[in-house]
Amino acid sequence: FMGNEFGHPEWLDFPREGNGWSYKYAHRKWHLASDESLRYKFLLEWERKLHKLDDEFGFCRPHAHQFVCLASSTDHVIAFERGDRLLFVFNFHPHRSYTDYRVGTCWGGRYDLVLDSDSKEFDGQARVDPNALYHSFPYAWQGRPSALQLYLPSRSCQVYHLVEMDEYDCERELFFTLSD
Repeated sequence: FMGNEFGHPEWLDFPREGNGWSYKYAHRKWHLASDESLRYKFLLEWERKLHKLDDEFGFCRPHAHQFVCLASSTDHVIAFERGDRLLFVFNFHPHRSYTDYRVGTCWGGRYDLVLDSDSKEFDGQARVDPNALYHSFPYAWQGRPSALQLYLPSRSCQVYHLVEMDEYDCERELFFTLSD
């Protein structure tokens, strides 16, 4: 959970040719997650939940379905399909949240929110209702046959799972499964 990109209090440099294969800066501070006065415990919990999600839906497996639905440098939003009918939506904007943000998806139907970085469990602000109903509509968007309209809080990630596929998508899903 403590990568070079975020979550680590200091610079890391793993042994490589450019630093003479030095281990001098190749240390992690794992003990920080146990310090109750710090927020690293929330990153560790996020990591645990991601692993649990992968156990359930296999999004990190080789040859898992993957498709980038959206990559907007203007809005700072990335959305992609991955694994067993999961839709990941990231809003990296530092202060702008989006209401009814349209995201194209391959799968039409009902979605459940299965992971939300903004939930209280991760010390977030809980701006997304975990019990809301999310249903796509058969409107082609971003090269995908269906679309969802979602609330995207700033600096957050939500993961949605298709739990009930629309009838009009079942035949298309069978075609994609047989053609893979």
